Amino acid sequence: MTAKRLARAAVVALAMVAATAMAADPPRWADPAKTLRVMFPIAETGFDPQATQDYYSSHIHRAIFEPLYEFSYLARPYRFVPNTATAMPEISADGRTWTMHVKPGIYFADDPAFKGKKRELTAEDYVYSWKRLLDPKIRAPFLWFLDNKLVGADTVLAKAKETGKFDYDAPIEGLRALDRYTVRMVLKEPDYVMLGYMTQSPMAAVAREVIEAYGDASGWAMANPVGTGAYRLAQWRRGQKIGLEANPNYREEFFPQDGGPADRELVAAMKGKRLPQIGRIEVSIIEESNPQLLAFDSRALDYMNVPPDLVTNALDTATTKLKPRYTAEGVWLARVMDPALAYCYFNMDDPIVGGYTPDKIALRRAVVMAFNTKDLIDVWYQGQAVRATQPIPPPVAGDSAGFDANIKYDRATAKALLDRFGYKDRDSDGWRDLPDGKPLVLMMGSSTSGRDRERDELWKKSMTAVGIRLDFVKQKWPDLLKMARAGKLQMWPVGWITTYGEGDAFMQLMYGPNSGQSNLGRFVNAEYDELYRASKLVRDGPERNAIYRKMATILAAYTPWDIGVYRYTNTLVRPWVLGYKRHVYFEHPWKYLDIDTARLK
Repeated sequence: MTAKRLARAAVVALAMVAATAMAADPPRWADPAKTLRVMFPIAETGFDPQATQDYYSSHIHRAIFEPLYEFSYLARPYRFVPNTATAMPEISADGRTWTMHVKPGIYFADDPAFKGKKRELTAEDYVYSWKRLLDPKIRAPFLWFLDNKLVGADTVLAKAKETGKFDYDAPIEGLRALDRYTVRMVLKEPDYVMLGYMTQSPMAAVAREVIEAYGDASGWAMANPVGTGAYRLAQWRRGQKIGLEANPNYREEFFPQDGGPADRELVAAMKGKRLPQIGRIEVSIIEESNPQLLAFDSRALDYMNVPPDLVTNALDTATTKLKPRYTAEGVWLARVMDPALAYCYFNMDDPIVGGYTPDKIALRRAVVMAFNTKDLIDVWYQGQAVRATQPIPPPVAGDSAGFDANIKYDRATAKALLDRFGYKDRDSDGWRDLPDGKPLVLMMGSSTSGRDRERDELWKKSMTAVGIRLDFVKQKWPDLLKMARAGKLQMWPVGWITTYGEGDAFMQLMYGPNSGQSNLGRFVNAEYDELYRASKLVRDGPERNAIYRKMATILAAYTPWDIGVYRYTNTLVRPWVLGYKRHVYFEHPWKYLDIDTARLK
């Protein structure tokens, strides 16, 4: 073992000892006897905010790490507010220069990487963290937040690609710490979505000492998250259980008071309480639907999203009201339409379904036309979804009411289209072949969960009805994500949810330069890409919405995906959970919650 590895192993060992010791010293305001129990239906991938992409890991990131800005927890309509910043950013008249001030007196959770000293959050931490997004070695899935945007970054990036090492000390004109608490960012051109990006975990601060102590060969520190947030990692059994405990170094913060009239009772119950109130968060990974609902029914979970396939067990779907057995226990329902799109992409580099020639477009259009989305809604979602009409869902800025760019279900036309472009059954085996006579076989990514198996059956039924053979690549969800980013899946039904409230979140899914990051389908179209760049130069409003409609029309023409459905989420909340208000951009607001221990008993 090299000296460097021995040193790193020693630091990791010290971290484990320190974590055990620190667990005995909880903050005075967070009750260690209070434990909130929740579940994730999909396993996490890791806890490095600049290196991970999945939604479930991001819930942990948001508890541990902090960006400069965040959504107000209570305010509706949703709005951004300072988090670790003293105020909203100062933006120059041309929209290119952003100046932000970090609040003094914010500290990272204790860690051996800091050698026994209290470590204050500074402007340099944000500069370092944002540079990590640019570092080619990190292969950051959210590189697109800053890619080709910062003045002076190109020279540093070119050197990194030449030498194989990113120089974090090399100055970048467009990303500097002016003093201990001031960050300045200079953009090549305005980006009116940038503030939304700044509320996201990939823009949160990590400490350089921590990354250098625990980082692996890729520069990732997945198992040693150290941030300034309300919680810190106390336990992690991969794919099974995650335990968080209140961070003793968390700054003085109290429950917000900016709610509306509907929040009076909630605010009164939490008034004057310092955050966080709950000492421990326990997250169980429960992939199957029945065990999820059984866990809630047995009071092993304090709140949970009802699995769509079991929604009739909890709700009267005609009225969307809870069943009497839940109301009798004081359980209440929070129901929202998610700011999410459940879609199925095609790999545009794939030799079967990819490509931009008329025959390839025809195949993809026929597949989308042949898939019975109504069956998916009625059977798989149990009515808790609606057909998508455009890439941007209704709760999100950029949705255009009345606009429909989706392809309608039409089995007969799908068959005719396949026949016209030569996808016929040439050997009379009951399955269509490619125009060159080779077998036509579609391969769809699918996780090993029982829920995905049910969706597989719906897809197979629809494809069989038009003579297309469909098989499945079965892997655990984190492995499917790795394959997708590497371009190794032909097609895959996935979901994308925005936590920054901008239509940009969905239109960037097909932006060419994001291929291998969020653009899993690797769609590339010069006109689309130009329109996407133009959309970022315009503030939210009719002009930008018109650009989004043009982009949606291009996608409809090339059909790189089936845009699928918008979904509803039904959350069951136990009566002893205090402070809970359903936030579509902040699903697990742990630091704002409390437990009424008397009612729990």
